[in-house]
Amino acid sequence: MKRLIVCFLLTIFFIGIIFAQSRDVVIKLIHTSDVHGHLTPYDFTNDKVRCGSLARVSSFVNEQRQKFPGRVLLFDGGDVLQGQPSVYYYNYIDTISPHIVSEVQNYMKYDALAFGNHDVETGHPIYDRWIKQCNAPVLSANTLRKDGSNYLQPYKIFVVDGVKIAVLGLITPSIPAWVNERMWSGLWFEDMEVSAKKWMKIIREKENPDIVVGLFHSGIEPYKLNGLYNENASLEVAKNVPGFDVVFAGHDHTYYSHKVANIAGDSVLVIDPANDAERVSDVMLKVKMENGKVISKSCSGKLKRMSNYTADEAFISYFSSQFEAVKTFVSRPIGKFDKTISSRDALFKSSEFLDIIHSIQLGVTQADISFTAPLTGATYIYKGDVYMRDLFKLYAYENMIYTMELTGKEVKDYIEQSYAMWTNQMKSADDHLLLLKQDDGGKYDLVNYSYNFDTAAGVVYTVDVTKPAGEKVRILRMSNGKPFDLSKKYKVAINSYRANGGGELLTKGAGIPLDSLKSRILVTYPNDLRFYLMKYIESKGVVSPKPMNQWKFIPAKWAKTAAKRDRELLFNKED
Repeated sequence: MKRLIVCFLLTIFFIGIIFAQSRDVVIKLIHTSDVHGHLTPYDFTNDKVRCGSLARVSSFVNEQRQKFPGRVLLFDGGDVLQGQPSVYYYNYIDTISPHIVSEVQNYMKYDALAFGNHDVETGHPIYDRWIKQCNAPVLSANTLRKDGSNYLQPYKIFVVDGVKIAVLGLITPSIPAWVNERMWSGLWFEDMEVSAKKWMKIIREKENPDIVVGLFHSGIEPYKLNGLYNENASLEVAKNVPGFDVVFAGHDHTYYSHKVANIAGDSVLVIDPANDAERVSDVMLKVKMENGKVISKSCSGKLKRMSNYTADEAFISYFSSQFEAVKTFVSRPIGKFDKTISSRDALFKSSEFLDIIHSIQLGVTQADISFTAPLTGATYIYKGDVYMRDLFKLYAYENMIYTMELTGKEVKDYIEQSYAMWTNQMKSADDHLLLLKQDDGGKYDLVNYSYNFDTAAGVVYTVDVTKPAGEKVRILRMSNGKPFDLSKKYKVAINSYRANGGGELLTKGAGIPLDSLKSRILVTYPNDLRFYLMKYIESKGVVSPKPMNQWKFIPAKWAKTAAKRDRELLFNKED
């Protein structure tokens, strides 16, 4: 017994000596965001291998865990439940099995997860199922019940090699501007900066952490959506709420890795890996400890490319049966197209690609007018067999069909706003047709997102690209030959994202107050638009896509020459 006591005391003594000594601790933080269902390198939509995916991330994480045993924390920034057929299948088709996302995140041993707007958009049954099945907590301090209580855990404390780390989760509060309230019934979303200030005080007083990390589903550039919601507040929170050491951002699909100074003069690392698990945030914390206390700390971060890593073979093997089920689902033939169509055409003219959507929306709703946009700027549906996977190319999101009541003037102003975000004001034939920007490498891209470039069907109109924003569109008549009346009320087919204020075409464009949009809704249809696409193609058997040719750019000669030039700049002369 005496020997045991002596050994115990000696052990305590030596542990005391170790902790009394100055020592350096290195901790790795790895962060994914906006994965959008890219779990495997196989792209189920496009039937090809991708350079990203969580299978590749798994290889990187395994490597880092071997290099830094017990000192790696893995986080995800949200928007994982929508994007690829793999998640669609487990959202809506196989709702009995464990959800593939929670299974993958548990397999990879994620430590904390954020809540994203596209996760919310799946609806309570789906995201509640995912949250319940995840071993890691889903953090969101500003997702609240109507009574003000927290719907999700606000923060999580980790102790890594004696270092106490607090991780606070926040989501962009703009959900009501995009997502039908029934998807988030009973909830509301507090402003991120307000929530961060409140919870930073609680965390500091209650937990006294050595490191504070923000795990945010919100982008970099501040923007007041519809004048109400600060959609991208990560940078503002990092600057205006002292206490953060690292802020992980997301949502905006933008690469970013910089240190900024907050209002207290402290440095904060803000890092955003963009989307589809093509890169991850790779952050190194270096902490110097003395007598068990942190006396100095620093952090550095970089964006790590996953294309340099092969997929984790054990990961692929473990989920082989689930991925095979998804592959079988997307490989089901549903009809044929007698020609190839491309979403690229929709940027430059009335296109078969979009006009299929218009035809379906008008057919399902019997509306006077239809609005829709190319949800992806560069995809093809090829001549021949059409498979389930092709529906995810034709329509990338799980938007529902709505009908709304708009006046003719509101219709006109809505279309004006769309083309204002889409087209340049040409001063000569040598100018760009589209609003384009160049990056540091000289590569061209659209200034705004193509999913906000709505065209209209049911009306015949021209877009004069020599005119300034707000004066481009001239509506000539209804497509049935009847006059178009600015004062008349029209039944308009539109998707759920747009009807709730997404893209601001109804608010900033048509001038309808956000809180009035709900009163304009006439009918909400029970299935997503992809379902009606499937039924349309199945019923036709062979589809002959044709453009409606209900709108065109003028002057035609300038527009045609500029369109060819801009197409080559955007798509590298691929077609």
